[in-house]
Amino acid sequence: MTNGISETDGRLTAKGRAMRDRIVQSAAELIFAAGARETTLDQVRSAVGASKSQLYHYFGDKDELLCAVIDFQASLVMNAQQPELGAIDSIASLKRWRDKLVQLADAQGKIGGCPIGSLANELAGHSEIHRRALAVHFDHWAALIEDGLLRMQASGRLGPSLDPKALSTTMLTALQGGLLLAKLQRSSTALGAALDEIIDFIERNSKPPKPRPQHPDNRKR
Repeated sequence: MTNGISETDGRLTAKGRAMRDRIVQSAAELIFAAGARETTLDQVRSAVGASKSQLYHYFGDKDELLCAVIDFQASLVMNAQQPELGAIDSIASLKRWRDKLVQLADAQGKIGGCPIGSLANELAGHSEIHRRALAVHFDHWAALIEDGLLRMQASGRLGPSLDPKALSTTMLTALQGGLLLAKLQRSSTALGAALDEIIDFIERNSKPPKPRPQHPDNRKR
């Protein structure tokens, strides 16, 4: 199991899938509030109103449930950035995505930070399974940013000397750092400023150079 989905998930009835989804969502909410290590299976079971046998029917152990929570939170994080993230194709659209990120940080990031960033901070050093699962989602996030920058480059809106892959990694790094500071400072100011600096850099290095004025002696008479 590498994606948080049990082997029996594909054979679940609609009622069974609904119960599984409730367990994952409740676990995600508890973990976001208190942390993965502080959240117990009994707490999840109590929040859902499920029996032990029901819980273990869907998840063999806590590690398997955590993988499902990682997938759940990653999906929420990616979907919350749409349609702006998927529509990046210009400086203006980059700024719209930046504004969306700041709005999201103001809505919840100042309290809990980034849901998958928090999971990465807590789990990556303790579980290789969870580290790999999180890395897949962060790679996907960076790839979505890179796709937008590649569209800009293909249309001539991103300087040919700029590297979309490196820029996407830089933007994701700034985003995660900004969300951490938003949580610590209860302010999205640092997040907005970091993203603005990168977007300004892209804009400065994507404008065609101004034609050099001719020296009067070289002008045709």
